[in-house]
Amino acid sequence: MEPIEKLYHLFLSGAAICTDSRKITQGCLFFALKGESFNGNAFADMALQNGAVIVVIDEKPYDKGDGYLLVDDALVALQKLALHHRRLLNIPFIAITGSNGKTTTKELVSTVLATTYHTAFTHGNLNNHIGVPLTLLSVTAKHEMAVIEMGDSHLNEIALLCSIAEPTHGLITNIGKAHLEGFGGIEGVKKGKGELYEFLKKNKSTIFINPDQQALIELLGGYAGSISYGSKKDYDISGTANTSDKFMEMSWKKKSGSAVHKVATRLTGNYNLPNALAAVCIGDHFKIPAEKICSAIEGYLPGNQRSQVVVKGSNTIVLDAYNANPSSMEAALRNFHENYPGDKIAIIGDMLELGDESAREHESILALIDQMNFREVVLVGKIFSMCAERAKYHYFENAETAKEWIGREKFSKTALLIKGSRGLKMEKTLEAL
Repeated sequence: MEPIEKLYHLFLSGAAICTDSRKITQGCLFFALKGESFNGNAFADMALQNGAVIVVIDEKPYDKGDGYLLVDDALVALQKLALHHRRLLNIPFIAITGSNGKTTTKELVSTVLATTYHTAFTHGNLNNHIGVPLTLLSVTAKHEMAVIEMGDSHLNEIALLCSIAEPTHGLITNIGKAHLEGFGGIEGVKKGKGELYEFLKKNKSTIFINPDQQALIELLGGYAGSISYGSKKDYDISGTANTSDKFMEMSWKKKSGSAVHKVATRLTGNYNLPNALAAVCIGDHFKIPAEKICSAIEGYLPGNQRSQVVVKGSNTIVLDAYNANPSSMEAALRNFHENYPGDKIAIIGDMLELGDESAREHESILALIDQMNFREVVLVGKIFSMCAERAKYHYFENAETAKEWIGREKFSKTALLIKGSRGLKMEKTLEAL
């Protein structure tokens, strides 16, 4: 029996998949993956002792016989197992990637589809070369839809994920200034995200596209298998938004109909309109009634530190601390400035992985802030500290020291924006409130 067939037989018998030796469950399959600071092979023996039925290793010195399965690469074995499983599932697989908004879009799409179909979707941040296989292996024969989020920071990553997930449908939310260091610039970002379109076009699959994004039109080329959503009435799904009392209100309609549907969302910022319209577009494509689509979007409450509105006493906090890049930072600042009245405090952290563009992009954000009427601005991180001196702004090396200052200030009846790259853990500042 081939190694993948042997593993799949065990998987079908109920064996869970585990890649962390600290989370071994009885009868699981343990894959000895490697990272910059760990080697899973070294924990294979422990995994067997703690209940794993088999350990998949890729270094011969760790092979001790029974219970060990030696392969060329444990990660590739995991990916091959996921692909084998995926090919036995004859359901739509919808891939979502993009520089900004892919997680919110994934959650909105999943929420809409779940009104009618048993839907599997990416949980947490399982959107990379390890997470996507784990997500695929969580899809069961009972599921009728699967929504797969795909993240990348270098060229060829989306292509790899497509080769594992083999999506039947897909969308790119946008092309923005994210992971510029890994991609080598905005054209690299465009090419990397475009790997999803290339896979879908090659397989004559369906592409959901927002033609308001010129870069996406260029990537689509003359491909005819697309369905459009966005701001213009000649798109298949069109819509407008208005942020009122912090949250976005949306109106949408189908090109083929006259009915206008209104939705009062719990999303902050009109920049979420394309994300919501993508969910509408996909829901409509899969024959979900407009009433169900609207109800699902109205009921969706953002989480995971993505544009969350949190009330602490008399203060209102926009917690958008999951990640940041120049595109999302500008959108968050503009929304905060325009739609939150009264005293406003902007607490922003460094935007990481911007490479040679880092200093210039941070300066651009500071120039934007200079035009806004924030009562206080708190800058967190070493990159901001190296930018031009601005005596009127507060600087802190990390979120912990910023938290101490915020705690001493005793803010009340104030709106606060908290945003920064994941590495800064900006959510820590929320503890001070």
